[in-house]
Amino acid sequence: MTDFDGAVCFFDLGPLNDPLFVPSAVASTLGLLIHSNDPTPDLITFLRDRRMLLILDSCEHVIGSAAALAERILGDAPNVHILTTTRESLRIEGEYVHQLSPLDNSPDDASLTAEQVLAFPAAQLFMERVTAGGSRFEPRDADAPIVAEICHKLDGIPLAIELAAGCVNALGLRETAEFLDSRFRLLWRGRRTAQPRHQTLRTTLDWSYDFLSESERVVLQRLSAFVGVFTLDAAQSVAMADDLSAAQVVEAVVGLVTKSLVSVDTVDVTSRYRLLDTTRAYALAKLIDADAADDAARRHAIHFLEFLERAANSGPVTFEAKALASHREHLGNVRAALEWSFFERGDIQIGTALAAASARMFLGLSLLAECHRWTERAIAALDDDTRGTSREMELHSSLGLSLMFTKGNSEEARIALTKGLALAEQLNDRANQLRLLGRLHIFHERIGDFHAALAFAQRSEAIAAEAADPVGIAEAHSILGISRHLEGSTLRAHAHLKAALAPVPSSQGANTFRFGFDYRNRARIAFARNLWLEGFPEQAISVAGEAVKEAETLTHPISLCIALIWAVSVYIWTGDLAAADVAINKFIAQADQYSLAPYQAVGRGVKGELSIKRGETETGIALVHGALEALHGLRYELLTTAFNSALVEGFTMRGRFEDALTTITETIALVERNGDLFMMPELLRLKGSVLASSPFADVDVCRNYFQRSFELARVQGALAWELRAATSLALLPAKRERRGEAHGALSSVYDRFTEGFESHDLKRAKSVLEELERPRLAGDS
Repeated sequence: MTDFDGAVCFFDLGPLNDPLFVPSAVASTLGLLIHSNDPTPDLITFLRDRRMLLILDSCEHVIGSAAALAERILGDAPNVHILTTTRESLRIEGEYVHQLSPLDNSPDDASLTAEQVLAFPAAQLFMERVTAGGSRFEPRDADAPIVAEICHKLDGIPLAIELAAGCVNALGLRETAEFLDSRFRLLWRGRRTAQPRHQTLRTTLDWSYDFLSESERVVLQRLSAFVGVFTLDAAQSVAMADDLSAAQVVEAVVGLVTKSLVSVDTVDVTSRYRLLDTTRAYALAKLIDADAADDAARRHAIHFLEFLERAANSGPVTFEAKALASHREHLGNVRAALEWSFFERGDIQIGTALAAASARMFLGLSLLAECHRWTERAIAALDDDTRGTSREMELHSSLGLSLMFTKGNSEEARIALTKGLALAEQLNDRANQLRLLGRLHIFHERIGDFHAALAFAQRSEAIAAEAADPVGIAEAHSILGISRHLEGSTLRAHAHLKAALAPVPSSQGANTFRFGFDYRNRARIAFARNLWLEGFPEQAISVAGEAVKEAETLTHPISLCIALIWAVSVYIWTGDLAAADVAINKFIAQADQYSLAPYQAVGRGVKGELSIKRGETETGIALVHGALEALHGLRYELLTTAFNSALVEGFTMRGRFEDALTTITETIALVERNGDLFMMPELLRLKGSVLASSPFADVDVCRNYFQRSFELARVQGALAWELRAATSLALLPAKRERRGEAHGALSSVYDRFTEGFESHDLKRAKSVLEELERPRLAGDS
């Protein structure tokens, strides 16, 4: 302002009703006496040799006249500068447009403190106006998320924030936030001295709305059906009807963007549009008043149904997690469409179709509770025309998977998956047969029926071979490798898992997320465990780390949870408890964030197992007991053997030998029955260790268990279990000749290792070997 030596004039054009009066209003404010019908020439004469700043406020309703006058002044009075405030640009020569952005607000994070939230301008203005209203309210950390929420809901718009702040003294902070969802927020009153059009949000928006063309008004109303961003194509689908052509809708959208009633953002050459929440609330009220809300909602739901169906049919990788991330922006609209469809005035047929079409998106984004909700409602609403179709198959398949990860491995989940497989077979749909077999494989693996899981894996191998589908074959190798790993066929597992990880060409209708998780990532983490069993601890740790990093890049929480929990076992086996602790904490965070009930219990169990390893036996036993109880209730038995083994160690350390013997005996019987035999060598060794530690130890009985463990580990190709058994044998009290035998057996196993000499088991074995050598080195023959 100092550049103009105080020669600054402000012109409020808001009160003008006729554009023709713009020059007269400017001339009058400048103090000119005008005697002609056109005051522009006299105005130019007055301004020509002056240096001034003219501020023209609220030009949008007289935009044509304001633009003509501004262009004339700029052309004939070169030292005059003009600043205009308007929703749309003047579009004249020499104009520079500066977009006024909303006030910055804090991120949507409930953990932020009051100090952190108040560092942002939106919250600062809110609190400034609250204080100015006479309130003594001072936000605490617990209030910070509510202040941030209010500013978010009001899109950082200063007037809206000021009006909301004026309610805090009367309503309170939390009640003000709740009131924001009401249409009455549009009627909140501001300062008495404000311009009438700024007294309430409604009058502010009325001011802009009244100057729209009829087609712009109709399109604005219909665009209020969108929640969040939308494309121009989506706008045409929803706003176009008998009264408006596609071209008219485009023209109206351009006009609304120009008038700042629709915001636009261009990313990757594609424009995304959005109504600010206050504008949307206003437009939606107009749409409801016009009794046109249901028609717009129907077109909105149909658009997103067609969008999702096109996406599902567009190629093999559409529903991989990275691609799904780009669908996240449509979540609000899909949710709104589902809500309307199943509403009493909605359309159930559209709803069932939309639930089926959106299920893969919800699964891919790990929004499992939502997938469960909508697929369950859709199945209940199926009619005769939909039963027996691929749509019903998708609903059952997705319901089963979402139930499995959120509610546990219930009979309802098994029935849904089995029904989906039956429909896929009935439809001769091999791709979906493979998908359902993969899901049934993991279901039976999780309930501890490893024989049934292997049978499903073998069926998938046969179907993939029939289809000559390279990705399907790789998927089958993945679950076969996992089953062989769990049954103790270490070398066969190695071959299948290597085949699953080999590069394969893309295949129509198949992708790495067909089972509801990434099959390659799951094969990779199983391969890490298998490498440890084979006697390659360093490679096992390296591959486990790669699998976790890969899972993190997939932005797919289920895949990440699977990678983390199996990586934990590798870290525990190698004795790296710190790494195991870091991994399980990440696992628990994912389980909590996505409400994965079985995994929440698993996290507690692993925490208990780590406590036992550290010698905190009472705490550890309680945690493992609690986890097992919860997991039994959820029919999740995949880790029962590992957790029981941890209990056996804890009981033995506490001197509770009867409890330890009972638990280990029951666990061995359970493993023989269920088929997860890869742990059997370790279970036999553990039983021998319990007996060796007890007061009634019988060395020959203990030796028998250790020998059986050693021999079974060798049959399985599990060098890691062999080493543990040989170490336990070597530690048994024995005569000199027996000690020589034990040394020879242990050293023969130890010498077969080529890496991992800093891992716990190998360091222990080396220490035992050195201890066995000492008497001979001392000349004791």
